[in-house]
Amino acid sequence: MALCFGLSLLACGGAAAAAEPPANPAFEKLKTLVGTWETKTPHGRSTVSYEVVSAGSALLERIGGDEHKEMDMVTMYHPDGGKVLMTHYCSAKNQPRMKAENAGKDASTITFSFVDVTNLSAPDAGHMAGLVVKFEDESHFTQEWKWKDKSGEKVEVFRWTRTK
Repeated sequence: MALCFGLSLLACGGAAAAAEPPANPAFEKLKTLVGTWETKTPHGRSTVSYEVVSAGSALLERIGGDEHKEMDMVTMYHPDGGKVLMTHYCSAKNQPRMKAENAGKDASTITFSFVDVTNLSAPDAGHMAGLVVKFEDESHFTQEWKWKDKSGEKVEVFRWTRTK
């Protein structure tokens, strides 16, 4: 077992020496979110934290609130050439996947469009269907979450303030 793990580290280390992927302004902008943020919702206070993982190749987002820890969610973001892909591990027990393309050089707004969703309980079951991230300044950003279910689509806006 230790030998397999060691060999996998060697294989990954060798890959790290390979040519760097092309620049991805949207992913680099998302990485500026590293830290902890909070917002107030009708249901109480929520926090979101960001952490760069996997040698800088992915961004981990953790969303939680004051209560109901079982409702906490995780989203993973990673570059794919000029795109950014995301998988959202939702408290609705499904996993929507989205992509962002053409965010521009400053990437002040990043729009994720729906690709597909795994573990959907029914074709019209509720799931996240889009995300827009807007950067205001070093201490504030907003997220516009698009939710889709049998009754249609709705958008919820969250304005986050940096705490750490």
